[in-house]
Amino acid sequence: MRSAASSETLPGFDLLEQTPIIIEKILVVATPDTLHWKPAPERWSIGEVLGHLTEQEKVFLERARRMVQEKNPSLEAYDQNAAAAAGNYAGDAKENLRRFCHERDRSLSWLRYLPPSTGLRTGVHSAIGPITLNQLLNEWAFHDLGHIRQIAELYRARAFYPKIGPFQQYYTLNP
Repeated sequence: MRSAASSETLPGFDLLEQTPIIIEKILVVATPDTLHWKPAPERWSIGEVLGHLTEQEKVFLERARRMVQEKNPSLEAYDQNAAAAAGNYAGDAKENLRRFCHERDRSLSWLRYLPPSTGLRTGVHSAIGPITLNQLLNEWAFHDLGHIRQIAELYRARAFYPKIGPFQQYYTLNP
């Protein structure tokens, strides 16, 4: 059970808790073709987005832990393009989703009982300078929403858009 103080004070927690459920609901009937389709060679598939979310989850949690446990730690920038080029986001989409859900559960288990005062803890990000835990948590939720949108756009572009016939004239895609 989550403490009432944490849910009222730590930003983004409720969204972080819902993200895996939202993604699972969107993808429950998605075909393997849809999950692995890439709109262009340099763009990510849904499976790769899920791989990115899994890896990024570990980065967010590690930063948050360090901000709570250390005094003003140095936090290295994360290069998602290098991680993608190294193949870190590859793999089966359903397995990437399972791994993401597992990692998110670990994060929530740790975040759930943080005292409200931890939101004011700070760290120094190598690219943007001083940040607070509250700012990191807001960014974490913002990041989730961006990828929920991306997953939905990829899904609709592959699974439905080609089959809507003349209705295509009413839509602009950006998968």
